[in-house]
Parts: sequence; C-alpha cells; structure tokens
Amino acid sequence: MATIPNTVSDTDPANATAPSFEAALGELEAIVAAMEAGKMPLQDALDAYKRGVALLRQCQATLTAAEQQIRILDADGLRNFDAPPEGPSMGASSDDEQEA
Repeated sequence: MATIPNTVSDTDPANATAPSFEAALGELEAIVAAMEAGKMPLQDALDAYKRGVALLRQCQATLTAAEQQIRILDADGLRNFDAPPEGPSMGASSDDEQEA
C-alpha cells in the first residue's frame, strides 16, 4: 500500500497549529507527486485528495493575507521610491537648454 509523505504531524486538527506556508506547500507537492505516480489504493487517494484540498486552501489564504499586507504597505507610500525629487529635475533643465 502506498503511503503519502507527511511533513506535518498527525495530531487532532482542532488542537494542531497550521503548518507554515513552506511546509504546507512542500506537503502538497509530495501529495501531488504520490498521486501522479498512480500507485495509491482508492481510499488512500481520496484521503490524499482531501488533505491536498485543505493544504491548498491554507496556502491560498496565506497568499491572500500576504497580498493584503502588500496592498496596505503600498497605500502607505512605499511605492514612490522611484519618484523624481521635487523641484526642477536634471531632465527638465536639459529640455530648457534644447529649446533656447
């Protein structure tokens, strides 16, 4: 019988903390590889699929939270690093010289 590599302990889900994004993604990749091998009994494949869906949802939620944090940081002005300094810029003075 094929087994699914499990990087997260098999404890009670209600008491367990969620694995890190990296751990969840690694486990999800291992599940996909094991399922793609096609040597799992049906019940194991169903269990692996359920676990994969749970890990996928966790990864999506983690990424959504990270995107939200980035949006908040961008709204605070971190995006303006490439803005030219205020006042006359070097490009504007060269344009004025070309017109004269």
